[in-house]
Amino acid sequence: MLSDEGKRLHYDRFGAMDADGPLSGADIASATEFFDALFGDLFGLTRRRKTNGRDMRYTLEVDFEEAALGCEKTITFERPEDCRACLGTGAEGASAGLATCTRCGGEGVVRKKAGFLTTRRECMGCGGTGQVPRVRCAACEGAGLVDRERSYTVRVPPGSIGGSTQRLPREGAPGRRGGVAGDLHVLVRVRPHAFYGRESTRDGDVLTVELPLSFTEAALGADVEVPLLDSCVQMRVPPGTQAGATFRLRGKGFPRAGGRGDAHVRIALETPTGLPDDARDLLARLGAALAGAEQPRRRAFRATLDRAAAGGAASAPSEPAADASAER
Repeated sequence: MLSDEGKRLHYDRFGAMDADGPLSGADIASATEFFDALFGDLFGLTRRRKTNGRDMRYTLEVDFEEAALGCEKTITFERPEDCRACLGTGAEGASAGLATCTRCGGEGVVRKKAGFLTTRRECMGCGGTGQVPRVRCAACEGAGLVDRERSYTVRVPPGSIGGSTQRLPREGAPGRRGGVAGDLHVLVRVRPHAFYGRESTRDGDVLTVELPLSFTEAALGADVEVPLLDSCVQMRVPPGTQAGATFRLRGKGFPRAGGRGDAHVRIALETPTGLPDDARDLLARLGAALAGAEQPRRRAFRATLDRAAAGGAASAPSEPAADASAER
């Protein structure tokens, strides 16, 4: 065979000369072991492969004022950590209490042949470690992990009204078999406020404050106290103030680079409910007395109604009167 140049080249490439096919003489067992090791390493299925810890999430709720001015909050949460009794092995006596897994023979993977290919997966008996505890640790019940309370200080920067997410590297669940720990994601949520809000303008975000006033205060004017984020100010409401009127307070809003933004105080008229009879009589008399008072918007609205009614009557004279009264 060695004297035949063709046969010698065939032998050098494919091995034995038992058959004519190019793969018939190949060492299939060696080939499958080679591909098994190669692709097993590529896909992370090697023995005792590292497993990174999972990420954790914590939701932190803060008040509107705290988010606007910035604050520091200490959060307390439970995080799985290696059991101190068994050093994370899950066995009584730590590493000395481990035995070879009988399912995988200590390899951490289970192989299965299918023709030319050999597939393998992580052993379910040992979780890929190749070892199992002879006697499970009583402290962690064989898991190797126990939940422990941990505290961390989170800094909420000023102006975080829309909420934020902070990532704390390596503060999540620990990795296994040398894997790195996961991250802790802190979600900052802001509790809605009954009177405070935020509006975006070309000059930046402004603090909005809803100021409820009675009809008497709005009509006659009043000196009112306006609560802000970290202080209170006295503000003069002029007579005849309308609902929705906005007053600007300079430098009383959100902190920003170089100082503070503005605050916008918006007037909201509050109508009383559950009036006693004497108060209802007084309001009725007041309404009659105010019939000739200066009310420009109400007068303009009435004029719009009159024009609409006149135009509707000209274009549709047969419109039922009952429908018109129902619209009112």
